[in-house]
Amino acid sequence: MQGKRGAIVAATALVCAVTVLGGLPGTAYAAPKPDGPSSTPSPRPSAGNESDGAAGSGDDGSTLSTERLEAVRKELDALYHEAAAATDAYNLAEEKAEKQSERIVELAKEITAGQKKLDRLKAQAGAAARAQYRTGGLPPEARLVLGDDPEDFLNGLSQARQEAHATSGLLGEMIRTQEGLQADAKDASAQWKLLEANRKKKAAARQEIRRKIAEAKALESTLEEKERERLEELEKQAQYKAQNAWLDSGVLDEIDATASKGGKAAVAYATAQIGKPYEWGAEGPKTFDCSGLTSQAWAAAGVTIPRTSQEQWRLLPRIDIKDMRPGDLIIYNKDASHVAMYVGDGAMVHAPRPGRNVTIAGAGSMPILGVVRPDK
Repeated sequence: MQGKRGAIVAATALVCAVTVLGGLPGTAYAAPKPDGPSSTPSPRPSAGNESDGAAGSGDDGSTLSTERLEAVRKELDALYHEAAAATDAYNLAEEKAEKQSERIVELAKEITAGQKKLDRLKAQAGAAARAQYRTGGLPPEARLVLGDDPEDFLNGLSQARQEAHATSGLLGEMIRTQEGLQADAKDASAQWKLLEANRKKKAAARQEIRRKIAEAKALESTLEEKERERLEELEKQAQYKAQNAWLDSGVLDEIDATASKGGKAAVAYATAQIGKPYEWGAEGPKTFDCSGLTSQAWAAAGVTIPRTSQEQWRLLPRIDIKDMRPGDLIIYNKDASHVAMYVGDGAMVHAPRPGRNVTIAGAGSMPILGVVRPDK
C-alpha cells in the first residue's frame, strides 16, 4: 500500500503526467509513479508549505493578510461554482434547443409528405366521384340490381364489391392522413414553444455566466501580483487538504479496478487535452468546459453520453466509489455542477474553471457527489 500511496502523492505532478500519459497509451489511465523526489507540487502539503502560507501575511510586500486572502478564495470559489451551475443550465438548454430544432425539421418534412399524400388521395376521390356522375350518379351495386341482364349482375357483383371496398378504404386513408397532419402540426407548434422557452433559458444562463465570471475577475483584479500568487497557493493547499482527507478515509484501499477498452480510449483522449484552456459551453477541440471534455472523451471512445454534468449524473448508471475504474466520471458538488474523469491511483483529469487549463488533480480535491459509468 505504501507504493501505491507514493503514486497517489505524485498524481498531480503535471509534467510527469504528460510524459507518462502521452508516451504510454497502454497505461494512460495510471497516475505517474516517479522513482524519486519531484520538484512539482505534491498532493500532500508539507508543514513547511503551510507555514509559508501563514508567514506570507503581508511580509512579502502585499497588503492583505492570509485570513483575508482565504476569504477572497472562498468568495471566488462560490462565484465560479455559480458560473459552473449556470454553464450547465446553458448547455442543457442548448442541447434541448438543438433536439427541438431537429424535431421541427422532421415534422416539417412529415407534414409536407402528408400533404402530398392527402392531395393524391383527394385526386383519387375526385376521379371516383366524376366516374359516378358519368354513370348517372348511381353506385355500381344499384346499377346491377336495376339492370335487366342477370348474367351481367353476377359478373359485376364481385367487381362492385371490390370498388366499394376500395372507396371505403380511400375515405378511411384520407381521414387517417388528415388526422396525422393535424397531430404533426400540433406537435410542431408545441416544439416551437419549447424551442423558444429554451432559447430564453440559454440567454438567461449566458447572462448569469458572464455576470459571475465578471464578478470573479473584478475581485481578482483588486489583488496585487504577489497576492494573486499567494491566492493560488492557498487554492492548492485547500485542494491538497481535501485530497488528503479523502485518501486518509481509506477509500482508495478498495479501488483496484482495471479500465475497460472504452475507458482507456476515453482517458487517452481526455489526458491528451491537458493544457488546453477552459471555456464555458466549449466541446473542443481547442477549449473545453468540464462536461464538454468528458462527453467528447467518451464520444472518441464510441459512446454517446449526455452533454451536461447534471444530466450525466441523472441518466448514467451509478456505481460505488470502491468499484471506480479509469474512465468513470466523478460528479462533484451537491448540485452536480462539475464533472471529471477518473484516471487511476486517486487522480482525475478535468477542465476546472475559467482562467484555468485542463489538468490532472486529486480525485478527492473537491466534494464528491458520486460516480457514474458510461460503458456499464
